[in-house]
Amino acid sequence: MKPLRHWKIFGFLTRHVLFALIIGGLSGIFFILILIEFDHFSSSEEFCTGCHSMELAATPYRNSVHYNSASGVRASCGDCHVSEGVLQATWDHFVGSKDLIRQIKGSLIGPDYDDPVIHALHIPDAAFSAREWFIKRGSATCKRCHNKQAILGSRLHTEAVHKEDAKDKSCVECHINLVHRKVPDQKTFKREAWNRMIEEEFNLPVGEADRLLE
Repeated sequence: MKPLRHWKIFGFLTRHVLFALIIGGLSGIFFILILIEFDHFSSSEEFCTGCHSMELAATPYRNSVHYNSASGVRASCGDCHVSEGVLQATWDHFVGSKDLIRQIKGSLIGPDYDDPVIHALHIPDAAFSAREWFIKRGSATCKRCHNKQAILGSRLHTEAVHKEDAKDKSCVECHINLVHRKVPDQKTFKREAWNRMIEEEFNLPVGEADRLLE
């Protein structure tokens, strides 16, 4: 039997190559650990509400059952809006950075999302985008906590509805307006009616909302 050093399969394992493989492996592990910590921090409520506009979005969230549940379970921003798995979560954060860019741009030359009126006028667009995101992913983040087959409910036929009628549906096809400000379904949403509602809420003259959205 030939000595191990003569085996061709190990011919490339010189001292330098072995050292490079070890360093590369340790660097990869360290990089993944950094991504995990980054995902954990950037998915927290503290991080997400760092901008005033997101604090406005968080106000109704803190009054919702997802924040104040009878069982004490509390869904954080990342639990709902960031995919599971470190690589997919990192990608979600990367794509989500466009909102930060809009925030910075708005403070300079665009819509100021920190302004409660501007924020309220743009809520429907954010809601429709979020609902589309959930549907494309089959409401995977909802299913972290909710097992459709285990939903019993207190109303008549709730169990049957989830096991039969809704078994192939995404959660948000039936359940919307659970956490943030209520926005109608996109199919029935009327921009003019929404603008008039915001004007009344903030005591603005009729037509001011239209002007702000120009």
